[in-house]
Amino acid sequence: MERFRLATGLLVVFTLIAAGAAVGGLPTVNYDGLSYVELTKVAESLQSQLDAPAEGQQARLRTSSHVITLTRNWARVLLDGTPVSLDNPVRVRKGVWLVPESFVEQVVPKLAAAPPSPPAASPAPAVSPRPPAAVSLEELRTRSYPSFTRIVIETTAPVVYKVESTGPREARVRLVGLAGEAQVESIDDGLVDDARLERAGADALLRVVFEGGAAELRVTTLADPPRLVLDFNRPQEVAARERQACTSLRTLVLDAGHGGHDSGAVGPAGLMEKELVLDVTKRVSRLLEEKLGVKVLLSRDGDHFVPLRDRTSYANRERADLFVSIHANAHRVVASEGVETYFLSSEATDNASRQVASLENSVVQLEKPSAGRAASRTDVVKTILWDLAQSEFQWESSRLAETVLDSMTQALKIPNRGVKQAGFYVLGGAAMPAILIEIGFVSNPKEERRLKETRYRDEIARAILAGLSEYKRASNLKACTSAADRSR
Repeated sequence: MERFRLATGLLVVFTLIAAGAAVGGLPTVNYDGLSYVELTKVAESLQSQLDAPAEGQQARLRTSSHVITLTRNWARVLLDGTPVSLDNPVRVRKGVWLVPESFVEQVVPKLAAAPPSPPAASPAPAVSPRPPAAVSLEELRTRSYPSFTRIVIETTAPVVYKVESTGPREARVRLVGLAGEAQVESIDDGLVDDARLERAGADALLRVVFEGGAAELRVTTLADPPRLVLDFNRPQEVAARERQACTSLRTLVLDAGHGGHDSGAVGPAGLMEKELVLDVTKRVSRLLEEKLGVKVLLSRDGDHFVPLRDRTSYANRERADLFVSIHANAHRVVASEGVETYFLSSEATDNASRQVASLENSVVQLEKPSAGRAASRTDVVKTILWDLAQSEFQWESSRLAETVLDSMTQALKIPNRGVKQAGFYVLGGAAMPAILIEIGFVSNPKEERRLKETRYRDEIARAILAGLSEYKRASNLKACTSAADRSR
């Protein structure tokens, strides 16, 4: 009966699409000048189940054979774990989830194909057959989060795996027929010591060595590009941060952009971004510790280079509640001025935002050769967004970006260039709300002169402090309200 209802709903949608009706004949709404369809209308037409919380970051549409996962403000969805790109991001307006036209055109037709049933006569094999083509290792990468450690194995084609053992000292995962050289990735995050990829005949063997005891393993396979994602979860009893009462902001990581052999943007009079933002970051740090009584950590406290991925990894290891990356802007139009803030998204707000992110992401080419090769081989932004978990904090990140920007433009009396979203590599992988602040344009001679002034740098630091203070006040109120509700 369920299959009949699904087929009927699909028939209605397909018939309307064939007839040329707008968005499958479903009523549309306007969002920022674009046509969208309410997700509830799509679910009703398919006779499917919908879980779309008004304040949530993700929604799920379930049919009898498929699960579609949608993420607020992302221009792609997951169809049974496989990414499908859309022409515009999913939106939520007044608690109502909206999908672009391409969702009906691209995703709905794929729901008609049910997964093949296994032959009735033969039992399901314990390990899937070896793929016909040779599979090679593209990259092994890791990320440390407060509650788990993630290891991602990217390959040229889907790889067959078998979990051979998990124990108090190490876990072993066999990667059948995987070609590639042996390598070791040091993690040292309190849960995992290192990940060792070794040769085992025609196969590869991943050995994950633990520091303090066994961890629970969860394995996920992803496509485009093919990846095996292994999450090693910490024991529940060590998740002490979840037992906080009415204080939601206790530890911050401030990240001064660039450094060392990466000077960042350079102004016409020679002002280097790396020196400017380090000085401002230190001023913000002192004010935060004095005025808010929070613990502040710096991703760099001197003129040295820090790889982009290591910056949020450091914040994750330290269980930070916020990650704030401070930068200075540059533009070929020398009259460009003002401040803007960013949060991470797979879909840039506009072409200018995309260019800013591209410029900041180019720093990855200055890292070790293997990182440079990885960046040129794949889409860095797609990789970090699809491997990692920032979408959980996207709403809070946008709120933080807005609060800080309002404070800075009001205090500094300079143009407000808006809150924007783009795929910044430096924000990828943060297990907390994370933003990037562009404090001004060093390429503008007038702004460069101001940015050189000690007094103006103090004003910038105080403006950032005011924004973070307001965010902390609102967050603490929200945390206390939630705690009171739970105690009733």
